[in-house]
Amino acid sequence: MEEKKELRKLIKKTLSELTLPLYEDLSYQIAHRLYEDVSWKSASTIGITISKSPEVDTFQLIRKAWEQGKRIVVPKCEANSRSLNFRELTRFSQLETVYFGLYEPVVGETKSVDPVEIDLIVVPGLAFSKNGYRLGFGGGYYDRFLQNYQGNTLSLAFQKQLIPDLPIETHDIAVGKIITEAEVIFCGD
Repeated sequence: MEEKKELRKLIKKTLSELTLPLYEDLSYQIAHRLYEDVSWKSASTIGITISKSPEVDTFQLIRKAWEQGKRIVVPKCEANSRSLNFRELTRFSQLETVYFGLYEPVVGETKSVDPVEIDLIVVPGLAFSKNGYRLGFGGGYYDRFLQNYQGNTLSLAFQKQLIPDLPIETHDIAVGKIITEAEVIFCGD
């Protein structure tokens, strides 16, 4: 869809203009809002991606989760089935670089975790509407995963990533909450 492609380009450009100090500061503010959220506090197992700039920094979130005794699971993209396989991460050295410079768990060093064991999924995206819909990176992996996922979902975003109107398709699935540096937005019911 051409509209989504243009929107991805625009948001990437906007985010690329964040200086490193501002990026770190805003990520830190978002992290602290997340730590106070009931979804985070009540979750034992959290599914989260390894961030790649200019996404909100997830390395600090993973460290905090480990300090709090939470189990972290990160997705491995299964290209053939275009699905996500969440695997338990106990240290950063269990990650490897795959396509597009993304970090994923090393299969031989991590174990697969059944989605029913995941209490909270932090869903990535480039742009978000206040009703919880998101513009992902174009693979559709998360929308496919979320179709059968019953746990809590939320996304982390800089205020600059919120847009009033997002093109929505029938397969798109909204997240339950969006946390920014300025607010917590409750979406859907």
